[in-house]
Amino acid sequence: MTDTNWAAFLSAAPELAGIVEERFGAHRHHVLATLRKDGSPRTSGLEADFRAGELWLGMMDGSLKARDLRRDPRFALQANPGEGTGAVGGDVRIAGRAYEVGGGPGDGETKAWYVKEVEPPQPFHLFRTELTEVVRTCVEDDAYLVVQVWKPGEAVRTLRRT
Repeated sequence: MTDTNWAAFLSAAPELAGIVEERFGAHRHHVLATLRKDGSPRTSGLEADFRAGELWLGMMDGSLKARDLRRDPRFALQANPGEGTGAVGGDVRIAGRAYEVGGGPGDGETKAWYVKEVEPPQPFHLFRTELTEVVRTCVEDDAYLVVQVWKPGEAVRTLRRT
């Protein structure tokens, strides 16, 4: 399985990417799942940022979720469903790996650019993501449960159940 960034997903599945971005844009705070040192899951609130062809995850300096991602980059990010259970656009989730920006070639310029664009509270951790799966679940025509799944290198699979 290959990983890819947001721009590659947008190019491969523009309609689904648009829906996913709209769902994340509907609310400011979402739920990030990371893995603790013992392998158990940790969920935390997070603001997701789609900018310059990337999905960025920014978090407070020294936060437990940042420590988790430094140790094990795997994550799942669930869009805030809003009020009720029938969110317009459905329920969306992104899974992948998050890599901290800092210390690598060009990272200083990238972080400086991000600070200028977003003006996050300082100090902070910034992670660039590589996607391994995007899933959307919704109800269609009040009759079908529809699940759309995208993985790098594959077309969007759509499953319908009554």
